Amino acid sequence: HLVESGGGLVHAGGSLRLSCAASGLSFEHYYMGWFRQAPGKEREEVSCIDSNYGRTYYADSAKGRFTISRDNAKNTVYLQVNGLKPEGAAVYFCAAVLLDRTDVACSDVPGKKYDRWGQGTQVTVSS
Repeated sequence: HLVESGGGLVHAGGSLRLSCAASGLSFEHYYMGWFRQAPGKEREEVSCIDSNYGRTYYADSAKGRFTISRDNAKNTVYLQVNGLKPEGAAVYFCAAVLLDRTDVACSDVPGKKYDRWGQGTQVTVSS
């Protein structure tokens, strides 16, 4: 069970901290990803973090402005979103997947492999 929070309305250039609280799973063993989907567009992976090493990945659209982190003690993954642009308006989802191996870079895990998804949190950006 994944529950996102932290979305809202921000002005362009503003920041948000999205949270995703996990329950019912051994969170520390799961790879975690953040995705977003804007109306009429395909779902896009924004960032991910692996389970053991804290290695991360960012889409080009997120590099330099977004930061993913996880707190295994709190079963929570975060996405700090800075410098929001109008095109960043979307529903942001977190997702989780348990892999057989932990030496896989999360950037090599396709989105369709994630099998646990939250309901999403809406991010709206005013220009």
